[in-house]
Amino acid sequence: MSWTDDRVELLKKMWGEGQSASQIAKELGGVTRNAVIGKVHRLGLSNRSGGGTSAKTEAAKPAPETKAAKPAAKAKPVKPSAPKAEPEPEKPVAVHVPHTRKAIIPAGQPLPPQPSANEISPEALAKVSAIEKKAKRLTLMELTERTCKWPVGDPATPDFWFCGLPVQAGKPYCEAHVGVAFQPMSSRRDRKR
Repeated sequence: MSWTDDRVELLKKMWGEGQSASQIAKELGGVTRNAVIGKVHRLGLSNRSGGGTSAKTEAAKPAPETKAAKPAAKAKPVKPSAPKAEPEPEKPVAVHVPHTRKAIIPAGQPLPPQPSANEISPEALAKVSAIEKKAKRLTLMELTERTCKWPVGDPATPDFWFCGLPVQAGKPYCEAHVGVAFQPMSSRRDRKR
């Protein structure tokens, strides 16, 4: 379907009458409601003066009932009041909003200590350091389903490597690294529940 001059004129006429895009699409035939809306926007007709109701619905609405005005009781004379001074505009109040975005660490820089490191038991850390001495020190391309994928070091440096020891069943890490990675919930979190 192409937008011929006749179809565009009919669209403009119906849009100006306040008919909906669905009604216009039905009348034109072969176009969707969205096609009508798109054409209306391209033609610059999107602002209606009628408030979006169609002419048919305006005619069908009953006239609002008017209440009879009550007779006024004695009207009190109005005293002229002193001119009111304009209120001072409110001054903006400075509010400190804490910075919540995390800093981006450039490549090659050491990572800051991670908060979860404080929760790791000393036994688990000792086990990890002993295991890392025996690690195979694999590169990313050498990893398989059966090798521990625990990263050691900074990825932006040449001495970065993966553990590479045999994994624990169903886990991506060896036994020592599973002990560090999968910590039980702390007692504080248990109390909250």
